[in-house]
Amino acid sequence: MKQITGGVCAAQGFKAAGIHCGIRKNQSKRDLALIVSDCPASAAAVYTTNLVKGAPLLVTKAHLADGKAQAILCNSGNANTCNADGPQIAEEMCRLAAGPLGITPEDVVVASTGVIGQPLDLTPIAAGMAPLVADLSYANSLHAAMAIMTTDTLAKEVAVEFTLGGKTCHLGGIAKGSGMIHPNMATMLVFLTTDAAISSQMLHKALSTDVQSTFNMVSVDGDTSTNDMVAILANGLAGNTPVTEENQDFTVFIKALNTVTMQLCRMLAGDGEGATRLLECRVRGAADLATARTVAKAVICSSLVKAAMFGADANWGRVLCAIGYSGATVDVQKVDVSFASEAGRTAVCKDGAGIPFSEEYAKEILLKNEIEIQVDLHAGEAESTAWGCDLTYDYVKINGDYRT
Repeated sequence: MKQITGGVCAAQGFKAAGIHCGIRKNQSKRDLALIVSDCPASAAAVYTTNLVKGAPLLVTKAHLADGKAQAILCNSGNANTCNADGPQIAEEMCRLAAGPLGITPEDVVVASTGVIGQPLDLTPIAAGMAPLVADLSYANSLHAAMAIMTTDTLAKEVAVEFTLGGKTCHLGGIAKGSGMIHPNMATMLVFLTTDAAISSQMLHKALSTDVQSTFNMVSVDGDTSTNDMVAILANGLAGNTPVTEENQDFTVFIKALNTVTMQLCRMLAGDGEGATRLLECRVRGAADLATARTVAKAVICSSLVKAAMFGADANWGRVLCAIGYSGATVDVQKVDVSFASEAGRTAVCKDGAGIPFSEEYAKEILLKNEIEIQVDLHAGEAESTAWGCDLTYDYVKINGDYRT
């Protein structure tokens, strides 16, 4: 497994594009992205659990019923959610892209992100389609990554190279997400591509399994969005024997997928709205995986923990408090807590009680950009990790005038 450059264009046969078409007022912001495979691809996606779902998700789900797709079209600046004509707009977006690409609209995955409840005008999208298609390139992953951003401060792209049956394969992706992010998918959009040959059934199995330990373990602010989607296309151009069952090649593929998604998770959490620190809660010693995940999520979602991390305050009591209300069955008198970063590590709680530690050293640890909250439940062998960020003044500032 080797990390490489290229994002969604790292895999053979994938082009990407991203332009400003006029959905967003700021002309320096790209707002329309396109990813295209040279040939039809196996496809799979997972979606938000929010009962209020953006129209693009409903259209994409219908389009992927046959497990095939060849393009992904996404706009930023408008979520196309809670609009009476939303499904028609999403379908028309697919038609606008399909025409110049010479494919059917049903082979287009469509996504939108931005403000909820505002009509999406197709005029700039229609006018921008020609320049968008003209921008398609095997080297333009970054253009697409930038075009799907909303309040993100940086583009997010990752890719790896791996081997299946003696054939070199690639898997890469781009992501957006900064706020409205909470376990069970978040206001994130993640688009993944691979040139590995794998059936749509196994692709869906790999993706739906992977998100349980990656994207469903990310939280920025406790809000589960309406437009969350992770979609993956596999065009098979690497020439490996198609993966159609759970075998050694499937295990390798899952590892490659997880390598990419885990890095994207860290990028998403670290770029949370107003964030100054990436928080990673690592829980070990749990009786089972469900307990480990529940505890890790509770800690990373706690507003009081997040605020303490912003202030570089080693307030370990807030961590224990979050564990206590998490709903997990835990013997709190066995819980150990430590804080760690590149500056070092300090234990702050043992067997559910405070222990002496240097506040000055703890502050030095918590002033770093990446903080690890380590929890040991001493009840078993299961472990899990969740990612989040600190809660800052800027989070309120960004969301106080998000529409205006």
